Parts: sequence; C-alpha cells; structure tokens
Amino acid sequence: MNEKHTLEDTKLNPEDLANYAKLEAGDASKLPGDQSPEDGHGEPQPTRLYKRRWIIVFLFSSYSLCNSYQWIQYGIIGNIFMKFYNVEAFTIDWTSMIYMLTYIPLIFPVTWLLDRKGLRVIALAGTALNCVGTWIKVASVRSDLFAVTFLGQFCSSLAQVFILGMPSKIASVWFGSEEVSTACSIGVFGNQMGCAIGFLLPPILVPNVEDMDELAKHIKTMFYITAGVASFLFILVIFVFQERPKLPPTLAQASARTMPPEDYSYVASILRLLRNKPFVLLIVSYGLNVGCYYAVGTLLNRMIIDRYPGEEVNAGRIGLTIVVAGMVGSLICGIWLDRTKTYKQTTLAVYVMTLVGMIVYTATLDQGLLWVVFITAGSLGFFMTGYLPLGFEFAAELTYPESEGTSSGLLNCSAQVFGIIFTIGQGKIIDKFGTLAGNIFLCVFLLIGSIMTGLIKSDLRRQNANRLAKEEAERRMLEQDYGATTQISPEPQTPSSQA
Repeated sequence: MNEKHTLEDTKLNPEDLANYAKLEAGDASKLPGDQSPEDGHGEPQPTRLYKRRWIIVFLFSSYSLCNSYQWIQYGIIGNIFMKFYNVEAFTIDWTSMIYMLTYIPLIFPVTWLLDRKGLRVIALAGTALNCVGTWIKVASVRSDLFAVTFLGQFCSSLAQVFILGMPSKIASVWFGSEEVSTACSIGVFGNQMGCAIGFLLPPILVPNVEDMDELAKHIKTMFYITAGVASFLFILVIFVFQERPKLPPTLAQASARTMPPEDYSYVASILRLLRNKPFVLLIVSYGLNVGCYYAVGTLLNRMIIDRYPGEEVNAGRIGLTIVVAGMVGSLICGIWLDRTKTYKQTTLAVYVMTLVGMIVYTATLDQGLLWVVFITAGSLGFFMTGYLPLGFEFAAELTYPESEGTSSGLLNCSAQVFGIIFTIGQGKIIDKFGTLAGNIFLCVFLLIGSIMTGLIKSDLRRQNANRLAKEEAERRMLEQDYGATTQISPEPQTPSSQA
C-alpha cells in the first residue's frame, strides 16, 4: 500500500493526476510545494534496498499461511468433528464463518491502528493471537469442549484481521517500485497456500475412525502440529520482524514518511470512496464473487460426502485443486493485466467464466464420476480464485490516489458479509432441497455480479495519471531541446565576408 497525500475531492484535475503519477513513479523531487521528500538541506532523501526485505515478506507469508490454514481446518472434515463433538453441521459451519464475522467490524480499527502504530505492532498482534488460538485448541480435545475449541478458532479469526490486508503495505514499505507487485504476490501466495494445505492435511491427519479415543489422538496431533508452527513463527516475528528499513526503498516512501499524521483523515478517505459510484459497484460485485468462493469452500465437505459417501480425503483434494488452480489463474491474470491494462474487460471476462464454471460444476457434481468433479472444480477455481487480484487491481485504478489499504479493506469487508450470507443460505438450502438447489442459488448471484461488473464505468485514474506524467515529461524535454537550440549563436562573419 503506497501511502499518498489525500485530496478533498473525488474528482482529480490533470495537474493533480500528473503530480501523483510523479510520486508513484519515484520522481517526487519534481513535485510542487511540501510534496517533495527532501531533507532539511533541500536535497532529495537517499533511498536503498535492503536484503532483509525478502526475509520480512517470506516471514509474513509464512504466518499468513499458518493462519489461513485454520480457516477450513474444521469444515473440510466437518462430518468427523460433528461426530466427535456431537454438534450439528450448522455449528461446524460457524468455525469457518467466524473468520468472516470478526473481520467485518474490526478491519476499520485495525487499519487505523496500522496507520498510527505501523507494521511491527500489527505483526506482533496477529502472530500472538494466532499462537494463543492454536494452544487453546490443543486444550479442547474432549467431546464436551466444543465451546473451548470454538474459542480457539475465534482467536485465530481475530488474528486474520491483522494479517489479511498487510501484503500491499509490506511491499510498499520494504520494496522498490520494480519489485512491489512481486512482493505483494508473495504475501498473498502465503494466504492461498494456507487454504490449500487446510483442504489437504486435515483429512489425512484425522481419519474417520469410530473409536473416540483414537479419534481424539488424531485431532490432538493435528492441533499440536499447528500450535508448534504458530509458536515458532511468533518467536521469529519478535526477533526478526522490523517496522521498516532505515532508509526508504523509493522516493514515494520517503515522501510518505515526511507526511504529518494529522494531514491524513481515514474517515474522509472512506467517505470519498463510498461516493465513487464505479467503486461501489465493484464493492458489491466483488463481494458476490468472493462470497460464493467462501460458501463453496466451507460447504465443500457436505457437497462431496452427500454424493460420494466416505470420500473425506478426496473432498480435501478437490478443495486443494480449487485453490491451486486459482493460484495459477491469479498469476496468469496478473501478467495479462500488466501487459494489456484492460482492467474492465479482463475482470468482466473472468467474472462471466466464473459463472460458467459454477454452472458446469453444478451440472457434473451429481453424475457419479469423481474424476470429472476434479476437472470441473479446478476450472471453477481457476476463474473464481483468479478473480481476486483482478478485483484489487481494478479497485486501485478506480480509486487512485486513495490508499490501496482502505479500498482493499472495503472489498474484503464486502466479501466477508456476502460469505456469511451465502454460507448460511446455501447450507439451509442444501439441508432442505439438496446440493443442486444450493449451487443454483450461488449461480443466480454470480449472474447478478456479472451484470453489475458490466455496468462499471472504466475510470482508470492511475493509468491516466501515468499518461499525463509521461506527456508532461516529454513536453519539458522538448522545451529544453528547443531552448538549447535557440541559444546557439550564429557563426561570426569574417572581415572578408563583410566586405
């Protein structure tokens, strides 16, 4: 998240856009007034890239993995936990939905805390809560202690609020302008990989056995492994994680450091974003898409077990297929956007293909061919999860120069709200009418989201700022060349020529 000076109006004039483009490109020394990141002597501040930046981003990616792994830890073997704790399926669904519910009210104070206290405080809070949650779960392995295990999951869900929106901030604080997208991708990759492992490992570590004592041993082993990893990562964060490098990596970051905190209004920024009609449409359409993904992930065990009894392990592998295919889709979509800059067209195309993928997955789930479900689930994941970075990048274009952390927080908040609604709604529909009806329920909302995406006005402010800055630079270069030409004196005449 590149911190920028905010403007009073949502509409930007060409001069503002050009100035912000210079700041984004690192040409901050040419900005007017107090926007130049200069030291006390009027010289531009030095910048430097530290090797430690890679340690920081990989450490973040690791503890993000550990936290996101726990999101689906219960749900993917929901039938086993229902038997062990003697609870209903809807109760197990809440072990996933609590991750969504806690995010909604807490993302705004946590984002404010990030702006005020910085990355290290946020990293310590996130890893500490994650560590505490895992050890509470270790103490909950008894059939009458579901409330305790839910408390542990609640602590882990609190930790997620301190983790989910951090990749862009870490990338901008530690990395150069040519590396920031790669660094952000590494941070997001940890979250996606955690979800993938969450689908894969629990069915392997906790087999569906009838002996409750043996089942308790398997569950405790899984919880101990998670707690050990979380504790190790918490210790690493204490001793290794730094707030920021001594020297900023870019002139844009140098300018951000000189900006007084009182010049930035978080509430005013949110209000400006909510007056941005294209962005509001994106908030809703993004929430519909990602909310469907959360519902599919949470209820995947019930969908598969309903049609393929005893296939808990394959249910986890299908979830893994969805996430891994989505990681490939995210990478390909990101490369495509960098090369084409076709934000709305690409976002709309991927959204429509997500709808098509959901329809095909729904149609093949009841055919009795598990290998076909693997293929159709993978195609669904490729587009549904591949949509995630497209939403964030499109939002950055529509809301420039507002903070990406604020816009991504609003997108994530929308996703959590719809995730809860869709998970509860689809779960009830599955219980009453079956899996087919539940998936059709999601298809309807994906159709609505596709239509809304088509209605978004493609106001690419960041691209316009870069274009205006480039034109300004070319104009100045031409003026300098012309000035140099006019200052060349004509060759003096000789006496003979005068004669």
